[in-house]
Amino acid sequence: MTKADYYETLGVARNASDDEIKHAYRRLAMKHHPDRNSHSKESEEQFKQIKEAYETLSDSRKRAAYDQFGHAAGGAGGGGFGDMNFGDIFGDVFGDIFGAMRNAGGPQRGADLRYQIEISLEDAVFGKTQEISFATFVPCADCKGSGAKKGSHPTTCADCDGYGQIRLQRGFFSVQQTCPTCRGKGKVVTDPCAPCHGQGRRKQDKTLSVKIPAGVDNGDRIRLGGEGEAGEGGSQPGDLYVEIHLKPHPIFERDGKDLYCDVPISFTLAVLGGELDVPTLSGRVQLKIPAETQTGKAFRLRGMGVPSVRGGGKGDTICRITVETPVNLTAKQKEMLKEFEATLSASNTKKHNPKATSWFDKVKKFFEDMKF
Repeated sequence: MTKADYYETLGVARNASDDEIKHAYRRLAMKHHPDRNSHSKESEEQFKQIKEAYETLSDSRKRAAYDQFGHAAGGAGGGGFGDMNFGDIFGDVFGDIFGAMRNAGGPQRGADLRYQIEISLEDAVFGKTQEISFATFVPCADCKGSGAKKGSHPTTCADCDGYGQIRLQRGFFSVQQTCPTCRGKGKVVTDPCAPCHGQGRRKQDKTLSVKIPAGVDNGDRIRLGGEGEAGEGGSQPGDLYVEIHLKPHPIFERDGKDLYCDVPISFTLAVLGGELDVPTLSGRVQLKIPAETQTGKAFRLRGMGVPSVRGGGKGDTICRITVETPVNLTAKQKEMLKEFEATLSASNTKKHNPKATSWFDKVKKFFEDMKF
């Protein structure tokens, strides 16, 4: 009996790509599989020819020999459909679906909870322990979380034999899905607990002590494992996430591990220099202000900032100087300032006001370079 041309068997052109050959094979294999055709002899023979054609044309060396010598090259040969690995045929198509179904089911853990807490900057820097209260599902005290009436116990689900999943056969396909009887738990409650209606959990207020570590920042979350909602039927509880929010501070601004503090000083102190007590979260610190200090000058107090919650030392406190212009002056004070300004003008202005002099020189050059 003359064998059919392999390309004609798969219904592809002789210059078909590997993907086109593979796609044609999958389509025909599903169409002519004996299980889908009442195990007819004709379907078995067609399936065998399709398999033989694919085994030859999917192998680059066998295909090259076939293109040159035809069936005289030996072909793929091969046995009937019984020798085939159906996982290789349909794995790429249905693997993801089957995988998802295998992962479905099983006792569902309780839901995770989020609790927002507002703390002061001081508490964030030094850490503290704080109690929080919230309503959540907890294991039922009457049935100890089983969902069964006191004195009784859940029984193994007869439909899934306690596995929580059932297997459905569709021809040569085998599909797993969550057992609809026990909803993936593997056990059923025939005599439910009245207080919790067979859920194994009840809603009530819960109080916990939360240890806030030193160095937490705005938006950080503290995870308390197993402190979320209790799962149904005694399944694993969820987690509780405590989210940190910092209250605004009247003196300090935080940037990571550093604290910033704006320090206003008088005109006289800025000119003559001196010492000034400045605040830190650890107490007062004496800051030396050098003579001729300008607005914007920053002084860094090392190690007086925020500790790292993961270790690595403390940050710094940075004092930013603002020279305050005197207000509400008396007539005599104004007159004294005018006399003072006159003494500056009589001497070298550039010497006393170097920044202003430099700026006005730039402005003068700017106007000179402008073309109207």
